[in-house]
Amino acid sequence: MEIPQIPINEKERLEALQRLEILDTPAEKAYDDITLIAAEISKMPIVLINLIDKNRQWAKAAFGINFCESDRKHSICAHVINNPNEITEYKNITEVKEFDKNPLLEKLNPKINYYCGIPIVNKENLALGTLCVIDHKPNQLSDAQKTSLQALAQQVMLLFELRKKNSSLTKAKEELHKQNELLKNFAGTVSHDMKMPLSNMILTIDLLKAQYDKQLDFQGKKHLDYIKQASFTLSDYISSILTHYETDKIADKNNVEEIDVNHLLEEVIDLFHIQEECEINFIEENPVIKVNKIALEQIFINLIGNSLKYNDKNKIIISLNFSKDQHYYYFSVTDNGVGIPEDKKDSIFDLFSIATSVDRNGRKGNGIGLSTVKKLVEGLGGKITVESREGQETSFKFSIQKYSQKKTA
Repeated sequence: MEIPQIPINEKERLEALQRLEILDTPAEKAYDDITLIAAEISKMPIVLINLIDKNRQWAKAAFGINFCESDRKHSICAHVINNPNEITEYKNITEVKEFDKNPLLEKLNPKINYYCGIPIVNKENLALGTLCVIDHKPNQLSDAQKTSLQALAQQVMLLFELRKKNSSLTKAKEELHKQNELLKNFAGTVSHDMKMPLSNMILTIDLLKAQYDKQLDFQGKKHLDYIKQASFTLSDYISSILTHYETDKIADKNNVEEIDVNHLLEEVIDLFHIQEECEINFIEENPVIKVNKIALEQIFINLIGNSLKYNDKNKIIISLNFSKDQHYYYFSVTDNGVGIPEDKKDSIFDLFSIATSVDRNGRKGNGIGLSTVKKLVEGLGGKITVESREGQETSFKFSIQKYSQKKTA
């Protein structure tokens, strides 16, 4: 018996094999299907997808034989990988001197007489293993059969590479999810821990103004008012962060109840205590729908709030519309406000993205609200879009998937 030679590029070949992370993985249908097709093409009873590791031959897939691995010294495929660009065919392997008294061949029952190995080669022309077909009697493949098997061997290599890419993407996704969870927990902890000190700060400012009203001059009172306003701004910012990171909990599709949409809108608008001249056109019909009320309320608070804040007209006009089909509810909130610049439309739903520098009262936004709205809408199975003409109007249109309770037997 002749021991297979070690390829001159063995170090690079083994590194390439290890990078695939394919060795010792469970059986997969895609590779089993390849062996089934190869058996049909070749009309052979045995097909293997073998990979040559440092000291062993390992089978990723096997057809017609119960085989997992063997010593590399006894492997026929280990000979084949020394010629990565050639098909190796032994019409009657019992007559080949280099395999005489080969322990692997001698223990197989029934015996192997025919072997044909097609190298599985990567882009660097490194043979990682073979697609081989085997028969119990002397045989021979036609040129057409060999060409077809070569194509299958190339497909095996593509499957290896695709599997590796998918595995890398899965790992990256898991790591991203892990980091996002850490960020959510951090943001939640910090935000909760800051809320109480801010509330105390605002309360202390009111106490100072009440207790030392006569001692404070105009400038002193102005400074306290500035600190109080800044505290409110920071408090709103923290609340927005908390809402943003809690959207997954808020947008539970199963947390639904029947609501009167116009009644919900009235409750939302009452929250703003509107002082400006404002015309609000409610939905003409009076729809009663089954949705996640908390999530829908939060969506409207953000969108209507923006319509009120980012409006430079003497009279604010907000129009609300509703429609539905078999699967979705559709809503729109349209206003006659400042509009959104063309170059900001694509990023308007990104976290911390701001379309205008200040609102109607000269306050700067935090860029969290619309990102939160998008997360809520998508969490409810819908989509949101925006249409806007700068200086004239903005219309946000969003959908929500209808709640459907699956019946169980």
